[in-house]
Amino acid sequence: MAAGLGLEPRLTAPKTAVLPLDDPAVRVSGLYPVTGESTLHPTTMSANRLNSVAQALRDHDVDALFVSSSNAIGYLHGLFESGHERFLTLALRANGDVALICPGLTVNQARRVGIADIRSWTDAEPPMVLFEALAKDWNLRTSVIGVEGQFRADHLLAMQHVLPAALFQPGDALMAAARARKDDQEIDALRRAGAVADTVWETTWPQLRVGMTEIEIQGMIQQQILQLGAEITFCSVASGPGSAEPHHANAERPLAAGDVVNIDFGCMLDHYQADITRCVAVGHASDKAKEVYKVVFDAHHAGRNAVRPGVTGQQVDAAARAVIEQAGYGEYFVHRTGHGIGLEVHELPNIGPTDTERALEPGNTFSIEPGIYLPGEFGVRIENIVACGVSGDDCLSLNAEPASELQIVG
Repeated sequence: MAAGLGLEPRLTAPKTAVLPLDDPAVRVSGLYPVTGESTLHPTTMSANRLNSVAQALRDHDVDALFVSSSNAIGYLHGLFESGHERFLTLALRANGDVALICPGLTVNQARRVGIADIRSWTDAEPPMVLFEALAKDWNLRTSVIGVEGQFRADHLLAMQHVLPAALFQPGDALMAAARARKDDQEIDALRRAGAVADTVWETTWPQLRVGMTEIEIQGMIQQQILQLGAEITFCSVASGPGSAEPHHANAERPLAAGDVVNIDFGCMLDHYQADITRCVAVGHASDKAKEVYKVVFDAHHAGRNAVRPGVTGQQVDAAARAVIEQAGYGEYFVHRTGHGIGLEVHELPNIGPTDTERALEPGNTFSIEPGIYLPGEFGVRIENIVACGVSGDDCLSLNAEPASELQIVG
């Protein structure tokens, strides 16, 4: 997904999708098998993660952390469930104590993942009574309390009303470093999600033809993702002049001969994300389009070649950006080179011009996605997800390799 912006392209229901998915070759990518059981075991992973984040609380003199998003609770204790408008929070104390305040309809799920201290409420009860009791049990009246950035404002305001003398502060950084260092099971989950994306792409691009619309192509991709057992995260199909828009809104525009088509899509498998961008031309390609594609391809690999533990995101970005600048297209590379990925499509580490303080660590996973966008003409972006310092490689690609030349189809 285009690394420089936070907004994701809209999702539209599939319009048409006629796909050869009964072909066994469709179900296996070039690198990793798509089918098979998950290797994630959230309960066995939770102790190490809780200990790591509790240590971060102690290091930063924070007494407790409250998280509410499905991904944050799932990361810490394997419960991937949202309370939506209801108050649901996992609380972690600096000494390692854990408690869950949740609606009664979440209790069974919480027990299954091994949460011991579950404090549930019904729709006829005020949940802040439970929060007040927990605060008393943990002596949080005048404490420093970290709160996840995705906490609902009305819930946070209610918590502040209960504890007016406590200091509430942003708590995302307390989890960010731990979440950025992926363990072996997380790397495997990202590989499996990437395999779905690779398979979908290899099935999709040979079918593109003049006259197909962006919405049609989106539908093809979404259907395949679902049939391969994953969930749809986003899908951008940008054709012709629209391919010069890094975050393009899909439309009923039909593909025309000579169009450059950027396709950026993501999916989720076992809660972990895939994000891939590929580019083709329809019917024929201009010499300029072929040239720009080659520059972006070289920049993509220059960025990957710069990845190793100890370098900064800025150094990786600079390596990719230098290739584009030397080719005379520097002003048309308008976003950072990459973004972290895991449970979220966008998380740490960032790979951009200002990312000078945080050195890459083994287990960091992120995109490498340089691009050139020529307004009114076309754009090219190439994106793979990579892992830093795992499996004996400074930079291990979690996707199949992009084509070295602009592919022409139809």
